[in-house]
Amino acid sequence: MAKREVAGTTVEVSEFATDPIGQQVSALPGVGGERATRLAKLGIRTVADLLWHGPRRYEDRNQQHEVKALAKGDDATVAGPIVAAGVKRMRFGKSLFELIIDDGTARLHCRWWNMPYMERYYKTGDFVHVHGKLKTVKPRTMDHPEVEVSEEGEEFIHLKRIVPVYRLTEGIKQRWLRGVMWRVVEQFAADVPNTNAELLAGDDSHWLPLAAAFKAVHFPDDLGQTELARERLALEEFILFQRQISERRKTFQAKVKALECSGDDRFLKPFLAGLGFDFTGAQQRAWEEIARDMAGSYPMRRLLQGDVGSGKTAVAACAALRAVESGFSVVVLAPTEILAEQHYRVFGKWLEPLGIPVHLHTGARKTMSDPGQPELSMGNNELPPLVIGTHALVEEKFKLENMGLAIIDEQHKFGVEQRKKLVSKGQYPHVLVMTATPIPRTLGLTVYGDLDISLIDELPPGRGPVRTHVRKPESLPKVWSFICEKLAEGRQAYVVYPRVDDEGGGSLKAVNQELETVREQLAPHTVGLLHGRLKSAEKEQAITGFLAGKIKALLATSVIEVGVDIPNATIMLIENADRFGLAQLHQLRGRIGRGVYESHCILVADEVTDDGRRRLDVMEKGGDGFELAEEDLRQRGPGELLGQAQSGLPDFKFGNLIDDWRLIQKARDLVAREPRD
Repeated sequence: MAKREVAGTTVEVSEFATDPIGQQVSALPGVGGERATRLAKLGIRTVADLLWHGPRRYEDRNQQHEVKALAKGDDATVAGPIVAAGVKRMRFGKSLFELIIDDGTARLHCRWWNMPYMERYYKTGDFVHVHGKLKTVKPRTMDHPEVEVSEEGEEFIHLKRIVPVYRLTEGIKQRWLRGVMWRVVEQFAADVPNTNAELLAGDDSHWLPLAAAFKAVHFPDDLGQTELARERLALEEFILFQRQISERRKTFQAKVKALECSGDDRFLKPFLAGLGFDFTGAQQRAWEEIARDMAGSYPMRRLLQGDVGSGKTAVAACAALRAVESGFSVVVLAPTEILAEQHYRVFGKWLEPLGIPVHLHTGARKTMSDPGQPELSMGNNELPPLVIGTHALVEEKFKLENMGLAIIDEQHKFGVEQRKKLVSKGQYPHVLVMTATPIPRTLGLTVYGDLDISLIDELPPGRGPVRTHVRKPESLPKVWSFICEKLAEGRQAYVVYPRVDDEGGGSLKAVNQELETVREQLAPHTVGLLHGRLKSAEKEQAITGFLAGKIKALLATSVIEVGVDIPNATIMLIENADRFGLAQLHQLRGRIGRGVYESHCILVADEVTDDGRRRLDVMEKGGDGFELAEEDLRQRGPGELLGQAQSGLPDFKFGNLIDDWRLIQKARDLVAREPRD
């Protein structure tokens, strides 16, 4: 049996010689079944999982901080013996565990609320390392710091060096995991397959060898090494992911033949001539890319991305006309009835004069017979229809003859399976997905990496400026007076609250409870109500009244963030604005500024958190949706931003989807240069 010498320990490895990093952690010395079960809660089951379990931060234990030198708010590591420890029982069943260390310069109190079991882990006389933020100076106190007891042996791992600190779970101690990690890095780092060495050899940049990167990221000689090592490991992850995307596309393109959609311009030319405006340069570029795809040899899979009001719908109409010219029907999937109704009005105005049938198919309203009846089939003299709908289009009973194009609007509102079900109703139709929610570059290269992207990055001319103002609730009397002035001038306004009904307690406003107040403030102007719980007819009545100018102010929830396009609306008042995400605030603001008049978005918030304040500051200063998208990703992270509906995004261990877009682009470029079979 072959053996290896690792940090003074002889380890038998022969049974895992074919795949040393694939072995279960339970087989490692000192781990065993119970600890392996606990490690599994961290996603660690194999040696490879251990290597890819990166530190979440580092402590410089070459130089300890002195307790007496700490100031309030300092984040520091100190060391010393425990001179006192115990649990204090408090009222209402609460408790406080406290230990006090003395490093010879001063005493530090470490406290944990409602964690009495901590008493089992620490005792007077233990020498400990403590890392945390100093909360108070008199006495010097840290709440819930990280504490590690020093023990005999392996001090070269835990002291006098840059020390990694890992994410833990119950029953796994930091010092134990660090020791296991040291032995695994020493023994197995060189066994990780360096499959991309040749690919990186031809790159201009200098990248660490893979084994060196693992050693430097886990046990660096200095902190300067850690970012270089992290980037190398992140690049490895991104290359693997981009290669999967590339293989998926190649497989799809090789096995699927496109529906021929070259068209003959018999509908497109009169449509463009009758629009009443010329396409911007960005719209024209996007349409040319879409047209090229639809005439190509494999089905189009394209994302049309553009800021609110940039003219995506007109470009999508060109794609729909090209499909109809080629003899194919079209479906348009929208996330809300309000947006579906708006598309129905707009597409009907554009397409019906050309003789093209436009239908609406939602849960509440259907302008055609039951799916599968002759009305949905193309007769000898009837042109292929365009059908607009909500989730009702995805239902199994909905069928549409000869579907050639599926347009999915605000695609992030739909799950992957819903999109697949819609597309499966045709024989590999062309797919155009649209979003007015700007996508950060990193997500564009990963989540949407198997789509071609068209970007409309300019707004049509003749739009009035949109100004954003952040105000406190005490300014509301002036705000209402300002809105009344604008309504008297003939403009219209939105008033947005976060809730439909007051759910009791808290300071969040709800539209049903605030309706009479808003009517009083804006009298004598007519105020309408719109939210998701209204019946379809009531929603339609509110939208129609607002469109016609009979309703001067629309009191609503965020249901209006998509699907309402009123050029005369120039005021957007959002109360409890700090409770909305950046992308949602930007979408709401996009409901105004669609006409020639100057518009105002007024964000009202009180007792704002730090994150909420940053969101409001970004909104007040910035108008570019793509900058806001980057900041939204930074603040909320990809998991919350995408929600559960998106799938296919791996759990990157070292890659950072917030900041690593250059690395992701590098991985994409490297994979694109790989020779194809």
